[in-house]
Amino acid sequence: MSDNTFSLSSTIAHYPTFPYREMKDAILGKKYELSVAFVGTARAQKLNVAYRQKTYVPNVLSFPLDDAHGEIYLCPEIAYPEAKDFNLTKDGYIAFLFIHGLLHLKGHDHGATMEALEQRYMKRFNIA
Repeated sequence: MSDNTFSLSSTIAHYPTFPYREMKDAILGKKYELSVAFVGTARAQKLNVAYRQKTYVPNVLSFPLDDAHGEIYLCPEIAYPEAKDFNLTKDGYIAFLFIHGLLHLKGHDHGATMEALEQRYMKRFNIA
């Protein structure tokens, strides 16, 4: 799936399919250019160390490049075991993390407003 505002790549065998482009458009707008990558633990940790000086392996990373461009990296190997803690399916939790990353790119920080928006988009896109 690729166009001039959205690209998706994966270095893993399986990634969950969701309307990622539509989710991106709803939160960031149609003109926002986003690259999404599903990565393994080594790549996720390397990015976290290089750009955030954190040594743990993250489930999601989002990097705003400027006001109209960004990147999201999702690590299913880390995320899947966490899904049960949120009463979501494994793939549903990946979609939640994608929404979470989009909201960070939109400029939201963790807190009540972000949580309310996450729930609104989860409902809108029927994520369970």
